[in-house]
Amino acid sequence: MAYCAEIIGVGTELLLGNIVNTDARDISEGLSALGINVYYHTVVGDNPDRLRQAVEIAKGRADIIITTGGLGPTYDDMTKETLARCFGKTLVYHADIGDGIRAFFAKRLSGQKMPENNLRQAYLPEGCTVFENAWGTAPGCAFFAQGKHVLMLPGPPRECRAMFQNCAVPYLKALSDAEILSHNIHIFGMGESSVEEQLQDLMEGLTNPTLAPYAKTGEVMLRLTAKAESEAVAEALMAPVLAQVREILGDVIYGVDVDSLETTVLRLLADANQTIAVAESCTGGLLAKRLTDIPGASKSFIGGVSAYANTVKTNLLGVDGILIEEQGAVSDPVARAMAQGVKCRLGTDFGIGITGIAGPDGGSEEKPVGTVFVAMATETGTFVRALHLGNDRTRIRVMAVHHALDMVRRYLTELPI
Repeated sequence: MAYCAEIIGVGTELLLGNIVNTDARDISEGLSALGINVYYHTVVGDNPDRLRQAVEIAKGRADIIITTGGLGPTYDDMTKETLARCFGKTLVYHADIGDGIRAFFAKRLSGQKMPENNLRQAYLPEGCTVFENAWGTAPGCAFFAQGKHVLMLPGPPRECRAMFQNCAVPYLKALSDAEILSHNIHIFGMGESSVEEQLQDLMEGLTNPTLAPYAKTGEVMLRLTAKAESEAVAEALMAPVLAQVREILGDVIYGVDVDSLETTVLRLLADANQTIAVAESCTGGLLAKRLTDIPGASKSFIGGVSAYANTVKTNLLGVDGILIEEQGAVSDPVARAMAQGVKCRLGTDFGIGITGIAGPDGGSEEKPVGTVFVAMATETGTFVRALHLGNDRTRIRVMAVHHALDMVRRYLTELPI
C-alpha cells in the first residue's frame, strides 16, 4: 500500500513568522526516503477548535497524520487533548514517564523544583506507542484509530528531528513488509531544468525504482528510491538506474549519499594529504565558514583572509596595488594574485581567491552585479573561472563558493576544471 501523509504544525509562533517551520521540511525529507507521499502541510495556531478542524480535514485526505508542537506543559499546549477527542481516545497517565520527567529536572536542571504542570506531559492517548524523549521532557506517541495512523512529535527542532529518526521512522517502517531504500545523487554544474531534460525519458519510464529531482541553492539533488522485499533486491533494482544516471550526467555528479560539496572536498584533500587556504572578498568568509562547519576540517583547512578592502589585498596577500588600479579589484589577474598570495603566505597546497560584485550596488556596464572571478592556485598552475551569477546577492555569494569547491574537487579527481 502506498501511504500518503499530512503534516500539521501546531504553534501560533509559526503563523506569525516568529520561527521557520523546519520541522515540516525535515519530516517531509524523511517521509520521502520511506516512500511515503506528503501531499499537504498545514499550520495552525494554539487553538483547539482550529486544530480540531485541521485534523478533521486531514482525516479525509491522508492515511498518516503527523503533528509537531503543542506537547508542552502549559495551558496552550493542547495537541494531545485535541487529537484524543478527534479520535475518541482517553488520556492515560504513564507513571514511568512522570518519573522520567522528575529525573530530567533533577539531573539536567540542577535540582530546580519541577512545576507540577509538567506532569501533564505524562498523559498520553490510551493504547498508544510511546516515543521516549531523550532530548527533552515532552514524550511523543503514535496510535491507530479510525483507519488512520496518528503520530505526535515535539515542536523544538532538535527534539523533533531526533524523535522522528529514532522513534517515528521505525514505527512507519513497520507499516510495510517491504524495504524502502534510497540513494541521493548530488549534482553541481547543471541546473534543475537541464537535469530534468537530460533524464526525462528515463524518469518517465520508471515505476520501481523512482527518480525525482530536488533543487537546492546552487545545486541539484536526485533521489533514487526502490521498494522491494529486501535491501539486496532494492539495491539490485537501483544499480542499473544509477549507472544510467552517471552515464548521462557525467562529471557534474560530485557524490552519492554525501553530505555536501564541502564535505566531499575535505575528504578528497585529506585522502591526498593536501592543505588549502582561502582569500575572500565578495564572499566575506563564507567559504571558510562552509569548510570549518565540518568537524575535522583542520586536517586540511589552514586558514583564510577576508580581504574585503583593497588595502588588505595588498598588505596581507601581497597583491600589487598597481595591478588593482589598472585591472580593477574585480578581475582575473587580481583573483589569481589573491589565490597565489594566500597559498604562499599560509604555505598550503591550494590557494583560493574570490573577488566579485555581489550587489545590489557597485556594478557597471563592463562589470555588472554578479560578475565574479574565482581562482585556484596549485603546484602546477593557477586556474580562474569568470562567472556571471545574476543579481541576487545571497545567490551570488553561495554560487561563488560552490564554484571554488567544485574547482578543487575537479583538480583532485583529475577532471577538466
